Amino acid sequence: MKVVEFIRDKKGKLQQRNDEFKARLEPKFKNLTDLFNDKITNPLSNTMNNPWLSKFAFNEADTESAKKKPVEQTPKAAEMFAKLSEKLGEETYLGEWFTVDQDCIDQFAEVTGDKQWIHTDPERAAKESPFKSTIAHGFLTLSLIPKLTDTVNPETNPYPEAKMVINFGLNRVRFPFPVKVGSRVRVRTVLVGLEPMRKSIEVVNEMSIEVENSKRLGCVAETVLRLYF
Repeated sequence: MKVVEFIRDKKGKLQQRNDEFKARLEPKFKNLTDLFNDKITNPLSNTMNNPWLSKFAFNEADTESAKKKPVEQTPKAAEMFAKLSEKLGEETYLGEWFTVDQDCIDQFAEVTGDKQWIHTDPERAAKESPFKSTIAHGFLTLSLIPKLTDTVNPETNPYPEAKMVINFGLNRVRFPFPVKVGSRVRVRTVLVGLEPMRKSIEVVNEMSIEVENSKRLGCVAETVLRLYF
């Protein structure tokens, strides 16, 4: 047998074996792909039906979300939910102007340990900062929300029917524009979300902190509260 014919013969056999190998593997890969897709598209179903995980108790929100059943609220919670639902998507509060002075910035820097010169050194900031003055910490602007919404005043409680109000966290926070020292800021509140639970309501508010004489906002944040009845 000539060398060329030998190589051609071996190449043909190798190709045949390769085709047989692919034919055997393709069904297995298809099964794995189907299994993978099922796990991805039905994660909650697979998790909740897991016999091992079913021994653990999920919290109220997870349980209600998984079952997809209407929540049977207590009378007080249901009454408050109905009341708030009428205001969904509306502006519910516009605060008074508050001046962010250097003393306010310095106190925040002292408490948090963030004493970066762009916040605490007026002379250097005037020379080197692109803002030509010190600016408030972003987290300082965010932390002013309770004061700007006047929720720290017990006489102006926005949810007097609730036994307890818990700050549950934040969905998102952005600082679009720096708040320069001496600026006045105020907040606009829009109710953007409600989640009913048996004895509580989850309230999501969009807080827009305006800077006086500026078209851009100093902070935009979604706050999450839990009202318990």
